[in-house]
Amino acid sequence: MARDPVHGSLPTATVGETLAVVGNVFVPNIAKGVIIRRPRVVGMAEKLGLDKHSIRRLQKLNEKYGAGPLMLHTPKSKPMALVLDPDHANRVLNETPEPFATAEWAKQKALEHFEPDMALVSHGPERAERRRFNEEVLQSGCPVHGLGARFAQVVEQEASELLTFVERHDGKLDWGMFEETWNRVVRRVVLGDTARDDRALTEMLEKLRSAGNWAFLHPGHDRLRDTFHERLRTYLKRGEAGSLAAEVARASTDAVTQPEHQVPQYLFAFDPAGMTTFRALALLAAHPGQAERAQAEVTEHGLERAPKLNFLRACVLESLRLWPTTPLLLRQTTEATEWENGTMPAQTSVLLLAPYFHRDDRYLDDANRFDPDLWLQPGEAGNWPLVPFSGGSGICPGRHVVLLVTSLMLAQLLKGREYRLNPPTRLLSSRPMPPLLNNYGLAFDCRAC
Repeated sequence: MARDPVHGSLPTATVGETLAVVGNVFVPNIAKGVIIRRPRVVGMAEKLGLDKHSIRRLQKLNEKYGAGPLMLHTPKSKPMALVLDPDHANRVLNETPEPFATAEWAKQKALEHFEPDMALVSHGPERAERRRFNEEVLQSGCPVHGLGARFAQVVEQEASELLTFVERHDGKLDWGMFEETWNRVVRRVVLGDTARDDRALTEMLEKLRSAGNWAFLHPGHDRLRDTFHERLRTYLKRGEAGSLAAEVARASTDAVTQPEHQVPQYLFAFDPAGMTTFRALALLAAHPGQAERAQAEVTEHGLERAPKLNFLRACVLESLRLWPTTPLLLRQTTEATEWENGTMPAQTSVLLLAPYFHRDDRYLDDANRFDPDLWLQPGEAGNWPLVPFSGGSGICPGRHVVLLVTSLMLAQLLKGREYRLNPPTRLLSSRPMPPLLNNYGLAFDCRAC
C-alpha cells in the first residue's frame, strides 16, 4: 500500500554506488549504441553477460534502499533518479508528459541529429500536435492498420524473394540476408514501392543515427541531415498509395507538425523491430513446441488479409521482454514531485531500466524463460511494468504497426518451413534465456516441412 508523500530528500546513492551504476548500466548501453547498435559491442556484451550485471546492480540497490526512487550522486545541475519500484514505474509512465516529460535532455541531444522536432523530444502544444499527427498516421488505436492487407502483400513478396535466395544457398539464413530484406519491407511500408531500393536513404539515416549515439559529444552532420530531410520530403509529397506516406499526405498538419521530423522515427523504430523478429525466430527454433503453435496459427488463419496473429504477436512481445530494444526509458520532471520517501527536484532525469523489471526473478516466476502465454492471458502479469513499447500516454504510437509487420514476417518465414539454429546450442530451451542475444551472430538452417 502506498504511503502518504513525505517532504524531504529522497535517498541518495553513494559516490561508489553511482559509479557502479555508471559502469554496470550506462556504459554498456551507451557502448552498444543507444540510437543504432554497434554489432561488435553487442557481441562482446552478450559474451560477457553485461546485461545481467546491470539487473543485479539495481536489485542490490533496491534491497538496500527500498522502493526509492533513488537519487544518484550527480551534480546538482543534472539531478538523476533511478526507479526501483513497479508502482513508481507505472506512475512515471502514466503521468507523462506532466510532470514526467518525454523530452529528457540527453534524449533530445541524441535525436536532434536527425529528428530535432520529433514528438518524443517535444513538449507542451508542440508535443500534443505532433503526437496527434503520429497517432492519426499510424492508427495507434487499431491492432490492424487500415493498410494492413497491403503491408501483408509487401511482406509476402519480400519474404518470398528472401526464401528463394536461402534455398539457393543450401538453406542457410543469417542476419545479413534478413536485414537486406527487412530494410526493403520497411522502405516500402513507410514510403512506398519507389523507395524499395533506396539504400542511400537508409545509409544516410544510419550515419545520422551513429552521430546520435554520441549525443552532445558529436558536432552533428547538419548538411547531411538537410539532405536526408529533403529526400524524405520528396517521398512524403508523392504520398504513394498503400504506404504510410499516403497517410501522411492525407493527415491534417500545420506549421508545428513537421512531418519530415516525425517519419524518421518510423524508419528508426523499424530497425530494432527487425532485430526483435530475428530473435523471435531464434526463440521458436529453440522451442519446437511453441514453433508448432506458431505453424498452426499460420495454417488456421492464412495470410492474405493481414490477420491479427495473436500467438506470433505474443512471440514478438516476449522477444522484446527478454531483450528490450529500448532498455533505457527516460523522463524529465517538469516540477518537483512528491513521493512516499521524499521530494524529487524539478528537472530530474528519471531512468527506468526495462530489463530490471522484465527479468526480475525475485517476482516473476518465468523471468528468464520464453513464455508467450504471458501476453495471451489478460492480467497474467498484473500491474507489473512490462514495457516493450514504453507505457502510459507516452506509449509508442506505432506499436500495432510494428506488431503487424513483425508477426507477418515471422508467419511468412515459418509457413511450411522449420528452422534450426546453427549451432543448435546457441539457444537452448533447457537453460534460462541469456541476458542478451546477439542478433547479428544468429544463423539458421532452414528446410521445408
